[in-house]
Amino acid sequence: MIITVLVFLLILSVLVLVHEAGHFFVAKKLGIKVEEFGFGLPPRIFGIKRGETIYSINLLPIGGFVKLYGEDEAGAGRVKRGFTEKESKAVDKDRAFFARPVWQRALVVVAGVVMNFLLAVVIITYFFGVAGVQAPGDKVIVSQIVKNSPADKSGLKSGDIIETINGIQITSPKTLVSVTKSHLGEKIALHVQKESGEEKDITLVPRKNYPTNEGPMGISISSNIVTKKYPLYQAPLIGLMEAFKQSWAIIAGLGMVFSQLLFHAQIPKGVAGPVGIAQLTGQFIQFGPLAVLSLVSLLSLNLAILNILPIPALDGGRLFFILIEGVTGRKVPQKYEAYAHAIGMAILLALIAFITLSDIIRLISGQSILPKP
Repeated sequence: MIITVLVFLLILSVLVLVHEAGHFFVAKKLGIKVEEFGFGLPPRIFGIKRGETIYSINLLPIGGFVKLYGEDEAGAGRVKRGFTEKESKAVDKDRAFFARPVWQRALVVVAGVVMNFLLAVVIITYFFGVAGVQAPGDKVIVSQIVKNSPADKSGLKSGDIIETINGIQITSPKTLVSVTKSHLGEKIALHVQKESGEEKDITLVPRKNYPTNEGPMGISISSNIVTKKYPLYQAPLIGLMEAFKQSWAIIAGLGMVFSQLLFHAQIPKGVAGPVGIAQLTGQFIQFGPLAVLSLVSLLSLNLAILNILPIPALDGGRLFFILIEGVTGRKVPQKYEAYAHAIGMAILLALIAFITLSDIIRLISGQSILPKP
C-alpha cells in the first residue's frame, strides 16, 4: 500500500512537473519573467532565489507550479511574494505575461500540453525501439476444440499450429476465417504443426450450418504473441504515430464520458479520479516497471488532451480567451475571464469529487478498474 502511494505521488509529480516545465522554459526563452517554479503545492517549505526566479519546495507533494510575472493585468503592479517593493517596481512591464503579443502568450500556455505529449512519445518510442512491444505473430494456434465438431473428429488438437489450408498460407486468424468460409460444405486439407514439432496433414469438412458460438470447424483460435522491436531510426516516427493514435482514442473516450455525464448523470466504467488512478497504479506495479512506464505514458497523454480542451480553468480555457483576443483584436475584460475560470474550476472540482466518490465505492466493493480477461 505504501509503495503504491509513493509510486502514485511520484508519477503525478513527474507528469505535472513536466507540464509546468513547458510553461517555464518557453516563458524564459521569450523573456517573460518567471517569479517562481515550485515543486509540490504551497505552503512553501523551502525556497532559493537564483537570478530573478525562486525555486521552491512546497508542503503538498503533488506536482508543481509556475508563477509568471503579470499573469493578469491587475496583478502586474502588485508586489509579488519573494520580491521587495523596489525590485517589483523595477521590473519592466514589457516582461509581464499579460503585455506580451497573442502568439507568445499562446505558446506559453500550450507548452505544458506539448511537453506532456512529448513525454508520451519518448516513452512509446522507448518501447518500440528498445524494450519491445507485444504484437500478434504470424502463427495461428488452435486454443480450443468443440466436442463432436468437424475439428474434433478430424484429430485436430488444442495447441496445433495451422500452417496452410488447401495450400494457402495461414498467417492470421482473419485469413483462416476467410478461407474456411469460402469452402463451407467442402473437404479441405489442413497442414498443421503439432506441439511436439511433428508435421501432419488433416482433412475435414467445415459445416454450412453450425451453432453461433462454434464456427464452421468448431475451434477457437489465436495468434502467437511476439516481442517486436523497430530500428532506432524508425522508432521515433512510429512512436509519434502511435501517440496520435492513442490520443484519438482518448478523445473519443472523453466524448463518451461527457455524453454519459450530461445525458445520464452516470460515470462510464473505466473512468477514474485520483483514488482510482492510485488503485490502478497498484495493479500496474504488480506487472513490473515497464507496465508502470506504460501507465505514465497513457496518463501523460490524458493530461495533455484534457488540458487543451477549451474548458475554463484549464490551459485550453486560457488559450480560448487568448484566441478570442487574436481574432477580435480586443481582450476579454479581466473580470469576465476570471468569473469564467472560477466557474470552470468549481465544476471541475465537483466532477472530481463525483468521480472520487465512485472510486471509493468501487475500492470498498473490491472491484478492479482493469477489465477482467
